[in-house]
Amino acid sequence: MTDNDWWRGATIYQIYPRSYQDTTGDGIGDFKGITRRLDHIAALGVDAIWISPFNRSPMKDFGYDVSDYRDVDPMFGTLDDFDALIARAHELGLKVTMDMVMSHCSDQHEWFRESRQSRDNPKADWFIWADALEDGSAPTNWLSVFGGPSWEWDSVRRQYYLHNFLASQPDLNYHNPDVQDAMLGEIRFWLDRGVDGFRFDACNYHFHDNQLRNNPPAQRGSGSSFIEASNPYSFQDHLYDKSQPENLAFLQRVRALLDEYDARTSVGEVGDEHRSYDTVAAYTRDGRLHMAYTFDLLADQFTAGFIRQTIERIGDKVSDGWVCHSFSNHDVTRHVTRWAEPGDDRQRLAKFCISLLTSLRGSICLYQGEELGLPEADVAYEDLTDPYGIRFWPGFKGRDGCRTPMVWEGDRPFGGFSETNADKPWLPVPQEHIELAVDQQGDGSVLAHYRDAIAARQGDPALVKGDVAFIDGLPHDVLAFTREHEGTRRTCVFNFAREERRIAMSLDDIADFPAARDLLAKQAGGELILPPLGFAMTA
Repeated sequence: MTDNDWWRGATIYQIYPRSYQDTTGDGIGDFKGITRRLDHIAALGVDAIWISPFNRSPMKDFGYDVSDYRDVDPMFGTLDDFDALIARAHELGLKVTMDMVMSHCSDQHEWFRESRQSRDNPKADWFIWADALEDGSAPTNWLSVFGGPSWEWDSVRRQYYLHNFLASQPDLNYHNPDVQDAMLGEIRFWLDRGVDGFRFDACNYHFHDNQLRNNPPAQRGSGSSFIEASNPYSFQDHLYDKSQPENLAFLQRVRALLDEYDARTSVGEVGDEHRSYDTVAAYTRDGRLHMAYTFDLLADQFTAGFIRQTIERIGDKVSDGWVCHSFSNHDVTRHVTRWAEPGDDRQRLAKFCISLLTSLRGSICLYQGEELGLPEADVAYEDLTDPYGIRFWPGFKGRDGCRTPMVWEGDRPFGGFSETNADKPWLPVPQEHIELAVDQQGDGSVLAHYRDAIAARQGDPALVKGDVAFIDGLPHDVLAFTREHEGTRRTCVFNFAREERRIAMSLDDIADFPAARDLLAKQAGGELILPPLGFAMTA
C-alpha cells in the first residue's frame, strides 16, 4: 500500500552529483555513477536520496543557476540516464527527491534573455527590475549573500535587476502569477517522470517587498547564520528582501500540486536568521510544505545545552509542522571538523553524532561521506572553484572543502572516484579521505555504526515519529530525553564531555551497537557510567 506519510521521520541521503562517482573519466560525477552506487546507499538503510541540482546550467554556482528546468546538464548524462536512476532506486526501495531552485535562475535562461531585452516584452515583468535612484545608485540597500549589493545594472533595459546570490542568478518575480504558473509547470514535469519529492532551495527568497523598503541594521548577536567577520550580509535585518507573507499562498499552490500525486513530499530550506522557526512554522502548516529545515544544527555550536535549546524551540514554534535535521551538507564545514575539539578522535565523534542525529525528533538528512567520518578537506586557494569562497578568501574559504569527491577504494587513484583512467577530479581528493574509503571500513568502523544506528531508528516508531521530552537535573554536558509513540518509549542519554560522567539513572536493557561498544554507557550500582562522547539508549 502507498504510504503518503513516508517522509515523516524519514532518513534521507544527500548526493552531490558531481562528486559521487565518475564513469566517463572527465573527473566529474554523473547519473550512471550514482546508479552504480545505489546499492551502497540502500545498504545504509535510508528511505530516500536527495540529489543536488542537475538541471542544465552554465555552472557559475554549480547547478544552482538553472538555464533549463526541463533538461539535465550533459555533464551528468541524459534524461534517459536519470530515468534509469529512478527505476533502479525504486527497485531498491529508495525514494528519489531532487533539488528545485525556484527563487532564481541563470541569466542564460531563455526567460531572462527575453526579459532583459525591453520593458514591454511578454516577460518584461518575470524578473525584479527597478529604476536607479536619482544619483544612479541601487534602488535599495539590500545585500547579496555572496557579497556586494544584490542589484545589478543592465545596460539594455537601463534598470537594475535583483539577485540575492550571484549577479548571474537573477531573482524571479513571484508577484507575477504567470511566473508562479510557469514554475508549477516545471515541478509537474519532474513529478510526471516519477520524482518522489523536492528540496526547495532558498524557499523563503521567492518574494520581495514590492515597496522596495530598505532593510534596517541587525542587532549584533542576533544569531545570524552567516559569518559576521567575513560577510556583511549579516549586518542587516532582512525584513524586506525575503520571507514575505505572499509566499504562504504560493507554497499552498505547490502543496496542492504535489497532493495530486501519491506519496510525494517537499522540504524547504529556510535561512532566516533569528526568525527561522517562525518561518518554518508558517511554511509547514495549513497545507504548505511537508517539512522544512534551518541552519541551526549546521552551526558551530555543539553542546548539550544548544541541542536541547534548539529542539525545544522547534517544539514551541513548530508544533503543527515538521522539521528535517542535518549536521552536514554541501554548504558547511563537515561536522566532524566543525565540532571537533583538540585531541578528539574524529571517528569516535562521528559515531556519537549519528547516534544523536538518529535519536532526534524530525526527519533527518545525511550528507555523502559523513557515513565514512570524512573530515573537511583543506583545499588550496589555487584549487578553489566556489565563487563564494573566492570572493571572501581568506576570511572564509568557501564550500569546496565539503564538496570533494566521494572515496570508494583505498588502493585506487583518487579513492576510486573515477572508474576509468581519468584526469584529476574537479576538486582534489585528500589522502586522509582515501584512508577512510568505503572498502577500508570494516567491523567497528564509522560506516558499520551508521548502518546500526539507522537500523535502530528505522525499526522503532518512537524514534521515527515519537514525541520528545527532556530530562532535567543532569550535568550541563549531558543530554537526556525520552521519545514516545503509541505506547513505545525510548530513553536516550548523550555525554558531550570529553571525560567520563556518572549520573544517577537506571536504564534497563541498554541497546547494543556492536561498532560503537566503546562509546556505550554501563549501568552499575544505580549509576549510569557514560564514557567520553558516550551514549546509551534503551532497547
